[in-house]
Amino acid sequence: MNLPDNPNAAHIGQRARELYREACQRIDPATAGRLRAARRRALETAHAPRRRAASRWLLPVGALAVLALATLMVWRPLPHGATAPSAQPGASADASAGLDNELPPDADKTDPNLYQNLDFYGWLATNDSQPANR
Repeated sequence: MNLPDNPNAAHIGQRARELYREACQRIDPATAGRLRAARRRALETAHAPRRRAASRWLLPVGALAVLALATLMVWRPLPHGATAPSAQPGASADASAGLDNELPPDADKTDPNLYQNLDFYGWLATNDSQPANR
């Protein structure tokens, strides 16, 4: 704090310093210990925001990471070798038929008798790993 050029102000500042030093010498040990402990806690608290500053960035960075992951999950490139339908306007029906074979048939377009013995088809798929020798 800058003191004005007033001689009384300089005298008041000097007198305040003398009173402070005198009070420091007359303080009892218990109070001095409490003051030292309070000073240590204050200094630790003053250094604590530096450690917490990184935690302030965790929420926005985490939100951006989740957004990027969601974007990648929604906007995935086509598998290698596949072409977009709009890329080849004259694409034949064979290309779309190949994609249809990879998907299970719709329930309303298939024979309902196929759905009666689903356990048998599951057993057949797991046990028919080797072709029959005839």
